[in-house]
Amino acid sequence: MLVATVAIALGAPAAAAPPLAPEITVYKTPTCGCCVAWMEHLEKEGFRVRGIDVVDLAPYKGKARIPTALESCHTAFVGGYVVEGHVPGAAVKRLLAEKPAILGLVVPGMPIGSPGMEVGSRKDPYAILALERDGTTRVYEQR
Repeated sequence: MLVATVAIALGAPAAAAPPLAPEITVYKTPTCGCCVAWMEHLEKEGFRVRGIDVVDLAPYKGKARIPTALESCHTAFVGGYVVEGHVPGAAVKRLLAEKPAILGLVVPGMPIGSPGMEVGSRKDPYAILALERDGTTRVYEQR
C-alpha cells in the first residue's frame, strides 16, 4: 500500500503555481501617511505593492497625462494603466479584468472614507473616474 501511494504521488502532475498577484508601482512623497495607508489597503486586496518615494510627483503625473484638476497625492501604474489617488483595490481589480481602452482610473483629491483616507466612520460620497485617452472622464464607479 505504501509503495502504491508513493508511486501515485510521484506520478501525479505537479500542481500549477498560483498566478502572481498584480504588481502596482506607487510614486509618492516620503512623508505622505495616507499614501502608505492606501498601499496597505492594496496589499490586503492581494496586490504586490512597490512604493517609490520621490520629491516631485509632477513628472509621473505628466507621463500619465493626469490633468491638474484630477490630481491626488500619489500616482500608480499597474498593467499598463495609471491609477491616480485613493482608488479602491476592487475597482483596480475590475479595471485589470475588463481591460477597457482607457488611460486608467482617477479619484481626484482625497475624499474622506476612501481607502487610505479613513476617518472614523465618516464616508463622503465620491466618484471613481475613468480617464479616457482623449483626456475626458466618465464615472466608472460611484462610492
